[in-house]
Amino acid sequence: MTARVVDEARALLGATGSTLSGRDLSSAAATTTYFSAIAVVPWLLLATWTTSWFDGADAAGRRLLDLRVLVPPQMGARPAYDALVDAGAHLGPLGAAIALLPASFYGEGLRRGALALDPRPERFTGWRARASLMPLVVALPALAWALVATSDLLVPLAPEGGGDGAGDRLLRIVLGFTAAWLVLSVVLAWVYAVVMPGRPRAWVAVAGGLATGSFVAGFLHGFQLFLAIPVDVGTPFGGLGLAGGVVAVGLWLFVLHTVVLVGWAATGALEQRAARLPAVGA
Repeated sequence: MTARVVDEARALLGATGSTLSGRDLSSAAATTTYFSAIAVVPWLLLATWTTSWFDGADAAGRRLLDLRVLVPPQMGARPAYDALVDAGAHLGPLGAAIALLPASFYGEGLRRGALALDPRPERFTGWRARASLMPLVVALPALAWALVATSDLLVPLAPEGGGDGAGDRLLRIVLGFTAAWLVLSVVLAWVYAVVMPGRPRAWVAVAGGLATGSFVAGFLHGFQLFLAIPVDVGTPFGGLGLAGGVVAVGLWLFVLHTVVLVGWAATGALEQRAARLPAVGA
């Protein structure tokens, strides 16, 4: 049994490598990162706005601002977080409707990045990719609620919330990772099944989403640790902190999308293996 699992893992890795072989993964990730620069803030604003549906903008804003203790202050990320919360909580229906357009560009970036690795002829790539991402808006309130509810539990475990023991830190990491992993897995399963080319069967897309989501969730925790490093990111740019911050976020997004694209290639390889299962059993 163990030997078979090892053989299947090797075959999966080989098929993933075949998809990526001879392709410029860095260029594909850069393409996706460019589109994400347009879309990531609108998605964060939309997620923040959904938290105001039940308690009102002011109450939602206060609740989210209480979570700022989870944002490391060393690199000055908290003022950006505060501004995002204020803008998102008071976005309003008209602002949300306008934000949908730039948010949709994420779908185009993901699909174009995948097509750079596995070219295939198709029409209306941008429009169909943007439209296929938009159903995630329906799930956004539930996903945002899950993250905020979990974050509420993490506040007492943060150093500023009174949690300064090793057990508090470990529990904060485990709970935060699990919540981010499950939420990201839902998003990635949809992205792999519908937005990006390939159309794997449902269980394959879910498996790919769960696997890749675990890496992305760990990566985001790494970014949180990065924000806790007491360095001036503006130093390489003549002391311009804004420029350094933009470059730092862009670099982390680039690595994140590299992981997402590799996960898509692995999901496609798993689909190829799954498609051959009936023939093997015949």
